[in-house]
Amino acid sequence: MDQKFNFEYDRWKKVLAAHEKKHPPSRKRFSTLSDMEVPLMCTPQEIEGFDYVRDLGFPGEFPYTRGVHTNMYRGRMWTMRQFSGFGTAEDTNARFKMLLERGQQGLSVAFDMPTLMGLDSNSPLSKGEVGKCGVAVSTLADMEVLFDGIPVGEITTSMTINSPAPILLAMYVAVAEARGVPKEKIKGTLQNDILKEYIAQKEWIYPPKPSMRLVADTLEYCTKSLPNWNTISISGYHIREAGATAVQELAFTLADGIAYVQAGVDRGLDVDQFAPRLSYFWDVHNDFFEEIAKFRAGRRMWAHIMRDRFKAKDPKSWMLRTHAQTAGVSLTAQQPLNNIARVTIQGLAAVLGGTNSLHTNSMDETLSLPTESAVMVALRTQQIIAEESGVANMVDPLGGSYFVEWLTNKVEADAYAYIHKIDELGGMMVAIDKGYPQAEIANAAYHFQRQLESQDKVMVGINKHSVDEKSRGIDTLYIDRTAEDRQNKRIEQIKSRRDAKKVEASLNGLRKACEGTENTMPHILECVKAYCTVQEICDVMRKVFGIYRDPGMF
Repeated sequence: MDQKFNFEYDRWKKVLAAHEKKHPPSRKRFSTLSDMEVPLMCTPQEIEGFDYVRDLGFPGEFPYTRGVHTNMYRGRMWTMRQFSGFGTAEDTNARFKMLLERGQQGLSVAFDMPTLMGLDSNSPLSKGEVGKCGVAVSTLADMEVLFDGIPVGEITTSMTINSPAPILLAMYVAVAEARGVPKEKIKGTLQNDILKEYIAQKEWIYPPKPSMRLVADTLEYCTKSLPNWNTISISGYHIREAGATAVQELAFTLADGIAYVQAGVDRGLDVDQFAPRLSYFWDVHNDFFEEIAKFRAGRRMWAHIMRDRFKAKDPKSWMLRTHAQTAGVSLTAQQPLNNIARVTIQGLAAVLGGTNSLHTNSMDETLSLPTESAVMVALRTQQIIAEESGVANMVDPLGGSYFVEWLTNKVEADAYAYIHKIDELGGMMVAIDKGYPQAEIANAAYHFQRQLESQDKVMVGINKHSVDEKSRGIDTLYIDRTAEDRQNKRIEQIKSRRDAKKVEASLNGLRKACEGTENTMPHILECVKAYCTVQEICDVMRKVFGIYRDPGMF
């Protein structure tokens, strides 16, 4: 490093020390959501040893720190994909069409709690939950209505579902087949990330081992039959929403990805056959630069993991392609209009971090499912970032910033420390069984809450700048109570006119496949086409695989 710079740097530090002795800082500045201390200023001193080609490179080239595409948004904007789903299939179909008419580029389906847990809408356990946090889907008939009038061969669809993921994928494939859409034109993403359920979100059905078998079944089936379908969306979003720091989100999610790649390899698949169809899903929180650094570090880490650890040879296997969603847990019911500012900052961070797809949350989501007007503001937020801000004109415009590169390196190093610990434990499956990631997240969430209560960390409108509110001042979405009745009536109609012999035969075929080692996906597809319900299919697997019970570590 230049001797003149070193001299000036040392001189400046002495001036700073004298100034802070006279005017002590009120507090040290840490990143908003973790306890990573942020330097007052970054210079070449903080990134000494940084190699431009090795650590940064060029966009579209290994190690992809600056982005997975050569010209990024100058070639194609990120996909604007608003997460949507409520009530019955008819209700959500209307919302889909509204969003597409207003410029949304892809669909993202939210399912209700009964569907997520493998229950039909008419189950006693579903009462009061049908259509409340997503759309109710119990049979292929619901999926047919959900995508009525939507060109499934042209648009990409993301489905956020995990334990029953193979069933909902089979339904989507059946809809496409019925419309004459070739399998190679079916494009979209299945979340299908069961490990993060045990870590954070807790929406599981079966124990981890058979659940991983089902993930591997879909991985194998899609690799051979659906070449343009993203088989697993490895999700840090729910890990972060459970209280993890940015570093924990990155580390635990990449460790999940390592486990899925190993499962594919163990199934006998060539890593370069399936790795290009894996994708990631990050949360985007309030600490602007920390989130940007997380995206950049994640791409670099995954490139090295795939090339060096799994010996992948196809550059597409090295690329971490990601969807992002602004942080739901950062939204406040108090002063909900403030959430528009939060979402804008978070969406901008995702874009500057190089996301390939983005959902921006609506301002009213802590009060209800989003209203149409709030969804419009959220979509327009993305469009304003894309069309008016100018940030899409240059690839990785913050690349080379001393602070951004220092922070990217720091996030990467801290995340690798977690991954090495998980490797030492025996991999993510063993780590989950020991409760390691769960405990780390729980401790982080507890620590953050304590900091909020002591005002060491600030949430505007909650522990600072709060006001007395007689009214929130915005409308909320009301889910019509008749939605449950309408949904249950459709289930009864389907059951009354389906072929009972086909139902029985397809469920028996699935049971035998579950008891053996045969891939379950073709059998699930036959069950779906026979109009078996989600619960009927899951009940077969429940009887064979059993039901997972949380060991209650906390």
